[in-house]
Amino acid sequence: MKIKEAEFIKSAPSLEQCPTSNFPEFAFAGRSNVGKSSLINYLTHHKKLARTSSEPGRTRMLNYYLINKSMYFVDLPGYGYAKVSRATRNAWQREMKRYLSDREQLRAIIQVVDIRHDAGPLDLEMAEKIREIGVPWLLVVTKADKISKSSQQQQVAKIAKTLGMDNKNRIFLVSSEKQFGEESLLNELAKLR
Repeated sequence: MKIKEAEFIKSAPSLEQCPTSNFPEFAFAGRSNVGKSSLINYLTHHKKLARTSSEPGRTRMLNYYLINKSMYFVDLPGYGYAKVSRATRNAWQREMKRYLSDREQLRAIIQVVDIRHDAGPLDLEMAEKIREIGVPWLLVVTKADKISKSSQQQQVAKIAKTLGMDNKNRIFLVSSEKQFGEESLLNELAKLR
């Protein structure tokens, strides 16, 4: 699949404010500051389509990006640390859980993990939620250029094992900086539409 067009549509603070179209949706989930927005920018070839920040917790709503006028990428608020109140963080988590459980247009969840870190309890909690929902689950391990090539496969295997991801065909190693991993991930998304 080639992405020829991509545009920001809206930020939805709740499930009720999500777009009403029946386009398939692919949700990007991961810890705060793991690189979900950067991954969307890389896949769409737009450096500033999704806002990125070095500060955790910048994505605060369900951010919708229309891809090729036929599907949406949905950037979810990160789980984990963010410079916001506990009440705000809990509200994000409630809306994200509602979205993941109730959104009929959801075709797959792309869980994003930084290769430099082991999968933690919050990543495992998300993986368990994805299995519970029963939609296709893709694991994207980002920032692959940050460790040596000899260590990459070992770290990916460790992350996948921790999360209980046993479908090797749905694990993708990606680097937006070195620009690899895009084609295989987009081809898998095309199959799931």
